[in-house]
Amino acid sequence: MSLNHAVIWIDHKEAHVMFLGQDVGEVEIIKTKSTHAHLHHKANEVGSGKVAFDVKYLHSVIEAVKESKEILILGPGSAKLELIKHAHHHDQQIAAKIVGVETVDHPTDKEILAYARKFFYKADQML
Repeated sequence: MSLNHAVIWIDHKEAHVMFLGQDVGEVEIIKTKSTHAHLHHKANEVGSGKVAFDVKYLHSVIEAVKESKEILILGPGSAKLELIKHAHHHDQQIAAKIVGVETVDHPTDKEILAYARKFFYKADQML
């Protein structure tokens, strides 16, 4: 493994961005500025009932991994899919570096690093 591997764990409130090396992992936490956690949809009203994603938040996450060669995205809900859509729409080079997307709940940073090491080890073995 090299420092060219990055893993992003993301939900609607924050993203943990980590870069992997042989023995160490750096962690950067990026939080959204959005204060609206939930929006309830009412019957007979127009709209999806969901708050629009904070585009600056997604852009900050993408910028954090710009130098990485391979990116793994993890998360419990739809935030990881919104990040992928954002990458495809705003930065095709980053989108091409995404090698995996996995659903995981709310692991600790150590668990995220262990998961990513295992994932990239398998990916490197296949190449």
